[in-house]
Amino acid sequence: MTHRLVLSGVLVVGIAVLAAGCGGSTKTAGVSPQVAAGAHAYVQFACGECHGERGRGGVSPYVPALTVVGKVLTPPRLTQIIDHGLGESKDPKRPYMPVWRGVIPARQVSDLVAYVHAGFPAVPGASPPQVRTDQGQVVEGRELYVRDGCVNCHGPKGRGGVANPQSPDKTIPALTSADFFKEFNTDKEIEDVIRTGSVIGRAPIVSMPHWGGILSKEQLRALVAFIKTLKAH
Repeated sequence: MTHRLVLSGVLVVGIAVLAAGCGGSTKTAGVSPQVAAGAHAYVQFACGECHGERGRGGVSPYVPALTVVGKVLTPPRLTQIIDHGLGESKDPKRPYMPVWRGVIPARQVSDLVAYVHAGFPAVPGASPPQVRTDQGQVVEGRELYVRDGCVNCHGPKGRGGVANPQSPDKTIPALTSADFFKEFNTDKEIEDVIRTGSVIGRAPIVSMPHWGGILSKEQLRALVAFIKTLKAH
């Protein structure tokens, strides 16, 4: 049976500190290639959805501004928090920092740490994509799936393939399988698991953050509409 780990993303989400990673080694004026890569990583893994644009906070009272706490956390401590998460929350409106080990490669974690310690400088092109809301729920949901980092764990078009060794089926579930739609067979059940997330162990198991305090009801419904199009026929 598919374990309840749907839609990750994302986030980075958290009670403490974090950012996340993409890549890019083009030198930017005044910024090292590693810091520039960290800025793109921060966008790829949707860290800003919880920690705010360039770490400034303001999204949730439970998620710290990284511009403040990032200055006092050492690189080893930041790395540990990214890899292993930081706490849990049973309140779906209270985000927590999930486990990212196994999803964010060690090199990108180092890039993120460098970006945090550099003070979140502006890097051209390191901005989250715009989400269109005027072309229907499926289009909006598809773009949220990328912007909010779901793609990093559940794969392009929801096909999965990301390892999760300590989980029951050893992988983060695909969103295309009959097992998934058997376990989550109504719109409400899919929406609920996005809202509440899933924590079923510690690193190296990847945890699903909950998005109840981050995404609006309309955004949750748009994601559900998109996920339903992924079902293999």
